[in-house]
Amino acid sequence: MTKNLGNRGMSRRGLAVVAGLLPVIGLVGEARAQAPAESTFDRVRRTKVLRIAALPGELPYFQKDLATGEWSGAAISMALDIAKVFDSKLEYTESTYGNSVLDLQSNKVDLAFALNPTPARALSISFTRPMIIHPFGCLAKKGLAPKTWDDLNKPELTIVFDIGSLHETAARRYCPKAQLVGFKTRDECTLALQSGRADAHIQAALLGLATVGKNPSLGPYYLLTNPTVALPSCLGLQREPDTRFKEVIDAWLDMNRGTGQLREWMLEGLAKFGVTRDQVPANLTF
Repeated sequence: MTKNLGNRGMSRRGLAVVAGLLPVIGLVGEARAQAPAESTFDRVRRTKVLRIAALPGELPYFQKDLATGEWSGAAISMALDIAKVFDSKLEYTESTYGNSVLDLQSNKVDLAFALNPTPARALSISFTRPMIIHPFGCLAKKGLAPKTWDDLNKPELTIVFDIGSLHETAARRYCPKAQLVGFKTRDECTLALQSGRADAHIQAALLGLATVGKNPSLGPYYLLTNPTVALPSCLGLQREPDTRFKEVIDAWLDMNRGTGQLREWMLEGLAKFGVTRDQVPANLTF
C-alpha cells in the first residue's frame, strides 16, 4: 500500500515537473515562431534574384514591348546594373507607383524606382538617398512660353493636372488665381491641352519630356522658377532592421551620380521615346 502511494506520489511529482516545463517549452516554440524573417540583403544573395516593381508605360523609366515582353527604360538600365552588384538576375512584378508601395510592404518586390519620399509613404517603407532631384514645370499652348509660376497664375488661364498627384499640389499652391481643372490621368490632361481646352499642363520634368517625345507638337517643355519646385525621387525599399541592402544601394547611387552615369541612363531612357538631347532644358540636371 505504501509502495503504491509512493508511486502515486512520484507520478504527481513527475506531472508537476512536466507541468512546470510546459511554459518553457511554449516559450521556446513562441521564440521560434517569432524568429526574424530573412533580410532582403541575405535573400537576394542566397537566391541570386533581385525583384523590382515594373510600371508599364511609365516613360522614361519603364516600357514593355508587348510583342516580346522585353522591358527597357532608364529604371531597367539601373536595375540591371544593381543586379550585377549582387550577381543576380532581375524578376519583374508589374505594378503602378501607388501599388509598388504595397508590393514592398507585402514582400513581393525588393526595389521600387522613382518614388517621391512623402511622409505618408515613409510610415510604411524605407527610401534610399535621392536618385535625382526632380524639378517641376509645364507644357503650354502655342504662344505661351512661361518661365515662372506667376506667368501661369492668371484668371484667364486654364491649368490642368492629374488628380491626387504632386502636380495638383504644385498647381494649387502656386497658381491659385488660374482656372484649375483635374483629370484622372496624365493622358487626359494631354488631350485637354491638344484640343485647346487647357492652356498649360503641369508635369515633373522627366514626365513632361516623355510626353513631348510621344507628341512632338506639344513641345517645348518649360521648367518653372521663382520658386524652383523640385522634389527628390528615390528608390523605395522594405522597412527592416537589417540596413545592409540600403547601404549597398546608397553607395551605388553615390558612385553613379558622381560619374555622371545616372544622367546618361536618364538621357538614354528619354531618347528611346523620341526625346533628343537638345530638347532637354539646359538647366535641367540629374
